[in-house]
Amino acid sequence: MSLALDPAAQDLLFREARTANTFTDEPVTDEQVRAIYDLVKFGPTAFNQSPLRVVLVRSAEGRERLVQHMAEGNRPKTATAPLVAILAADNEFHEELPALLPHFPQAKDMFFAERPVRESAAGLNAALQAAYFIIGIRAAGLAAGPMTGYDAAGIQKEFLDDDHTPLMVVNIGKPGEDAWFPRSPRLSYDEVITTV
Repeated sequence: MSLALDPAAQDLLFREARTANTFTDEPVTDEQVRAIYDLVKFGPTAFNQSPLRVVLVRSAEGRERLVQHMAEGNRPKTATAPLVAILAADNEFHEELPALLPHFPQAKDMFFAERPVRESAAGLNAALQAAYFIIGIRAAGLAAGPMTGYDAAGIQKEFLDDDHTPLMVVNIGKPGEDAWFPRSPRLSYDEVITTV
Protein backbone atom coordinates (compact mmCIF):
# COMPACT_ATOMS: atom_id res chain seq x y z
CA MET A 1 0.00 0.00 0.00
CA SER A 2 1.35 3.38 -0.89
CA LEU A 3 0.87 6.67 0.90
CA ALA A 4 -1.63 9.21 -0.40
CA LEU A 5 0.95 11.99 -0.09
CA ASP A 6 2.92 12.64 -3.29
CA PRO A 7 6.43 11.07 -3.18
CA ALA A 8 8.05 14.47 -3.75
CA ALA A 9 6.22 15.84 -0.71
CA GLN A 10 7.27 12.77 1.29
CA ASP A 11 10.87 13.53 0.37
CA LEU A 12 10.51 17.23 1.22
CA LEU A 13 9.03 16.55 4.63
CA PHE A 14 10.93 13.41 5.66
CA ARG A 15 13.33 11.48 3.43
CA GLU A 16 15.43 14.38 2.14
CA ALA A 17 14.84 16.75 5.06
CA ARG A 18 17.75 17.14 7.45
CA THR A 19 18.70 19.18 10.47
CA ALA A 20 20.60 22.14 9.07
CA ASN A 21 23.77 23.36 10.74
CA THR A 22 24.53 26.28 8.41
CA PHE A 23 22.23 28.71 6.64
CA THR A 24 22.37 31.26 3.85
CA ASP A 25 21.65 34.88 4.71
CA GLU A 26 18.34 34.84 2.78
CA PRO A 27 15.73 36.23 5.19
CA VAL A 28 12.77 34.27 6.51
CA THR A 29 9.76 36.55 6.20
CA ASP A 30 6.85 37.10 8.57
CA GLU A 31 4.61 35.87 5.75
CA GLN A 32 6.48 32.55 5.64
CA VAL A 33 6.19 32.12 9.40
CA ARG A 34 2.48 32.98 9.28
CA ALA A 35 1.93 30.42 6.50
CA ILE A 36 3.78 27.79 8.55
CA TYR A 37 1.66 28.49 11.62
CA ASP A 38 -1.59 28.63 9.64
CA LEU A 39 -0.85 25.11 8.41
CA VAL A 40 0.45 23.44 11.57
CA LYS A 41 -2.14 24.89 13.95
CA PHE A 42 -4.48 22.13 12.73
CA GLY A 43 -2.32 19.35 14.19
CA PRO A 44 -4.11 17.55 17.04
CA THR A 45 -3.55 18.14 20.74
CA ALA A 46 -5.49 16.71 23.69
CA PHE A 47 -8.61 18.77 24.40
CA ASN A 48 -7.40 21.07 21.59
CA GLN A 49 -5.29 22.69 24.30
CA SER A 50 -2.71 24.10 21.83
CA PRO A 51 -0.11 25.07 24.46
CA LEU A 52 2.79 25.87 22.11
CA ARG A 53 4.03 29.46 22.24
CA VAL A 54 6.74 30.80 19.92
CA VAL A 55 9.17 33.67 20.43
CA LEU A 56 10.80 34.76 17.15
CA VAL A 57 14.28 36.18 17.61
CA ARG A 58 15.09 38.54 14.74
CA SER A 59 16.95 41.52 16.18
CA ALA A 60 20.71 41.63 16.70
CA GLU A 61 20.12 42.50 20.34
CA GLY A 62 17.76 39.57 20.82
CA ARG A 63 20.17 37.24 19.06
CA GLU A 64 23.01 38.35 21.34
CA ARG A 65 20.85 37.72 24.40
CA LEU A 66 19.93 34.25 23.13
CA VAL A 67 23.37 33.09 22.00
CA GLN A 68 24.83 33.54 25.48
CA HIS A 69 22.43 30.84 26.74
CA MET A 70 23.19 28.32 23.99
CA ALA A 71 25.63 25.44 24.44
CA GLU A 72 29.03 26.25 22.98
CA GLY A 73 28.60 24.06 19.90
CA ASN A 74 25.22 25.61 19.10
CA ARG A 75 26.28 29.26 19.35
CA PRO A 76 27.69 29.80 15.83
CA LYS A 77 24.65 28.39 14.02
CA THR A 78 22.23 30.30 16.23
CA ALA A 79 24.23 33.48 15.69
CA THR A 80 24.08 33.15 11.90
CA ALA A 81 20.63 31.63 11.17
CA PRO A 82 18.28 34.11 9.45
CA LEU A 83 15.58 33.44 12.06
CA VAL A 84 15.53 31.68 15.39
CA ALA A 85 12.41 30.49 17.19
CA ILE A 86 12.18 29.68 20.87
CA LEU A 87 9.44 27.07 21.29
CA ALA A 88 7.81 26.98 24.71
CA ALA A 89 4.95 25.30 26.56
CA ASP A 90 2.35 27.62 28.08
CA ASN A 91 1.54 26.14 31.49
CA GLU A 92 -1.52 28.38 31.73
CA PHE A 93 -2.98 27.11 28.43
CA HIS A 94 -6.20 26.20 30.26
CA GLU A 95 -7.24 29.86 30.25
CA GLU A 96 -7.83 29.52 26.47
CA LEU A 97 -9.82 26.26 26.72
CA PRO A 98 -13.30 27.84 26.85
CA ALA A 99 -12.60 29.37 23.41
CA LEU A 100 -10.67 26.38 22.03
CA LEU A 101 -13.10 23.75 23.31
CA PRO A 102 -16.46 25.54 23.21
CA HIS A 103 -18.50 22.32 23.41
CA PHE A 104 -16.80 21.42 26.73
CA PRO A 105 -15.74 24.66 28.47
CA GLN A 106 -15.82 23.01 31.91
CA ALA A 107 -12.68 21.03 30.93
CA LYS A 108 -10.65 24.03 32.08
CA ASP A 109 -11.56 23.50 35.73
CA MET A 110 -12.50 19.82 35.61
CA PHE A 111 -9.14 18.54 34.35
CA PHE A 112 -6.61 21.37 34.52
CA ALA A 113 -7.20 23.20 37.80
CA GLU A 114 -3.89 22.00 39.28
CA ARG A 115 -0.58 23.36 38.03
CA PRO A 116 1.35 20.02 37.97
CA VAL A 117 -1.35 18.50 35.76
CA ARG A 118 -1.16 21.49 33.41
CA GLU A 119 2.63 21.35 33.24
CA SER A 120 2.56 17.69 32.27
CA ALA A 121 -0.15 18.20 29.65
CA ALA A 122 1.48 21.35 28.29
CA GLY A 123 4.87 19.67 27.94
CA LEU A 124 3.52 16.69 26.01
CA ASN A 125 1.16 18.61 23.75
CA ALA A 126 3.52 21.50 23.05
CA ALA A 127 6.17 18.92 22.08
CA LEU A 128 3.67 17.50 19.57
CA GLN A 129 3.12 20.99 18.22
CA ALA A 130 6.86 21.59 18.06
CA ALA A 131 7.16 18.54 15.79
CA TYR A 132 4.35 19.88 13.61
CA PHE A 133 6.17 23.23 13.49
CA ILE A 134 9.36 21.58 12.23
CA ILE A 135 7.40 19.74 9.52
CA GLY A 136 5.73 23.05 8.62
CA ILE A 137 9.14 24.70 8.22
CA ARG A 138 10.09 21.93 5.80
CA ALA A 139 6.76 22.32 3.96
CA ALA A 140 7.70 25.98 3.40
CA GLY A 141 10.87 24.86 1.62
CA LEU A 142 13.08 25.91 4.53
CA ALA A 143 15.40 23.96 6.79
CA ALA A 144 15.05 23.65 10.54
CA GLY A 145 17.81 23.18 13.07
CA PRO A 146 16.09 22.17 16.33
CA MET A 147 18.28 22.14 19.43
CA THR A 148 17.92 21.42 23.13
CA GLY A 149 21.51 22.28 24.05
CA TYR A 150 20.98 25.46 26.06
CA ASP A 151 20.54 26.87 29.54
CA ALA A 152 16.77 26.46 29.96
CA ALA A 153 16.57 28.57 33.12
CA GLY A 154 18.52 31.35 31.41
CA ILE A 155 16.28 31.34 28.34
CA GLN A 156 13.17 31.25 30.49
CA LYS A 157 14.35 34.25 32.52
CA GLU A 158 15.57 36.18 29.46
CA PHE A 159 12.65 35.61 27.06
CA LEU A 160 9.73 33.99 28.88
CA ASP A 161 8.19 33.96 32.35
CA ASP A 162 7.40 31.42 35.06
CA ASP A 163 4.31 30.29 33.19
CA HIS A 164 6.26 29.22 30.07
CA THR A 165 8.73 26.34 29.84
CA PRO A 166 11.25 26.35 26.98
CA LEU A 167 11.18 23.16 24.89
CA MET A 168 13.68 23.82 22.11
CA VAL A 169 15.36 26.47 20.02
CA VAL A 170 14.95 26.13 16.26
CA ASN A 171 17.22 27.82 13.71
CA ILE A 172 15.30 28.48 10.49
CA GLY A 173 16.39 29.35 6.96
CA LYS A 174 17.67 28.12 3.62
CA PRO A 175 20.48 25.58 4.13
CA GLY A 176 23.96 26.96 3.64
CA GLU A 177 27.23 25.41 2.58
CA ASP A 178 28.02 22.06 4.24
CA ALA A 179 24.72 22.23 6.10
CA TRP A 180 24.31 18.51 6.69
CA PHE A 181 26.01 15.90 8.80
CA PRO A 182 25.85 12.38 7.35
CA ARG A 183 22.43 10.87 7.94
CA SER A 184 22.31 8.73 11.07
CA PRO A 185 20.75 5.26 10.96
CA ARG A 186 17.08 4.68 11.80
CA LEU A 187 15.43 1.73 13.48
CA SER A 188 13.64 -0.73 11.21
CA TYR A 189 9.91 -1.40 11.22
CA ASP A 190 10.42 -4.69 13.04
CA GLU A 191 12.49 -3.00 15.76
CA VAL A 192 9.74 -0.48 16.47
CA ILE A 193 6.37 -1.99 15.62
CA THR A 194 4.83 -4.80 17.69
CA THR A 195 1.45 -6.33 17.00
CA VAL A 196 -0.50 -7.98 19.82
